[in-house]
Amino acid sequence: MTFDRRVWPVNDQVVARWLADRFPDRTPVDPKLAYVSVPVLDLSLSPGGSRDRQLLYGWAFEILEQRNGCAFGICPNIDYVGWVRADALVPEGTRGEATSWVGSRQTHAFASPDMKSHEQAALSFASLLVSGSTQNRFTQTELGWVPSSHLVQSLPDDPVAVADLFLGTPYLWGGNSAFGIDCSGLVQAALTAVGQTCPADSDLQAAALGRTLDPGAAFQRGDLLFWKGHVALVADADTLIHANAYHMAVTYEPITQAITRIQSQGDGPVTRHARLD
Repeated sequence: MTFDRRVWPVNDQVVARWLADRFPDRTPVDPKLAYVSVPVLDLSLSPGGSRDRQLLYGWAFEILEQRNGCAFGICPNIDYVGWVRADALVPEGTRGEATSWVGSRQTHAFASPDMKSHEQAALSFASLLVSGSTQNRFTQTELGWVPSSHLVQSLPDDPVAVADLFLGTPYLWGGNSAFGIDCSGLVQAALTAVGQTCPADSDLQAAALGRTLDPGAAFQRGDLLFWKGHVALVADADTLIHANAYHMAVTYEPITQAITRIQSQGDGPVTRHARLD
């Protein structure tokens, strides 16, 4: 298997113990489980570097090393390796069992079970919370009171319906949240919500997801279309939904129009049409 630092839990000093035989010059370590304690956390391939992906509140992060205020490890929610701010993590055991997902595009945690009370945090779809008692159509969580209608114990089973929640969300390179998202982040959010293992970047998705259909095959809801550096979900036989820099947002677009436009911009033709069975 070709080394890819986005998915291999190894850096210049340490390696996850289960890969120690492949990297004998690195110190083997066991991961320490922690959780993301901020609404959105940037993950970088180098300590203090630019954003490559994002993690959401309540997601797990398995720490392999800490260095200069940064933590290196892997986020199992998106199977991505990198560096995050160490002060944005809390160790395992500092909160109860998280059982509720944010099922709406966004929500707020309020100081009291009252919509007029002060909001204490803004959270994205797929954030993971510890839920408690309910009052006045609000549920108590470790961050405050969240509208009960915004919390679910399981996420939707239709990836296109999940992607639709993000309609109008601003485009953000490396984004994974309802505050900003990119093409592969949207596909990953849609697929992981329905229980489909999905890599984080479009090239990894193109290599791993579904079966390739012949050119000219009819489009079907839930299909994936790949270009070099871009991916979209098919909504129906004529329409796709994608996060794209042309509109700088998550939008629906006629499939034929998108294919023509993307090719005319120099990004080339569709490289793969895949179906998840």
